[in-house]
Amino acid sequence: QVQLVESGGGLVQAGGSLRLSCVASGLTFSNYDMGWFRQAPGKERVFVATIRRSGDTPYYADSVKGRFTISRDNAKRTVYLQMNNLKPEDTAVYYCAAKLSFIITMTPSGYDYWGQGTQVTVSS
Repeated sequence: QVQLVESGGGLVQAGGSLRLSCVASGLTFSNYDMGWFRQAPGKERVFVATIRRSGDTPYYADSVKGRFTISRDNAKRTVYLQMNNLKPEDTAVYYCAAKLSFIITMTPSGYDYWGQGTQVTVSS
């Protein structure tokens, strides 16, 4: 059974930082591209960042470019999202996701497995 478990969310003031982690089990982690998405209350789930299975070629949403960094450690079956200079508009539930396909996509439907999410709240 595939499981993706996120951690690292919390409450932080604007300008602060958080590091999210997502540990995968039940799949061959190095065969999957990984992504981070977020969903604010009353809004759709949107793309944040993705990284290829080899660890190269990260892609970011324009809204987080220059502030967020996605990385992965295949030996630990973990993907990270370092979030710096957080803004109130970054407040959302953050989800990690895995996809087997080599096709680069920023749409949630392109991902095969999802975690339960971790709440990030940024106060002004």
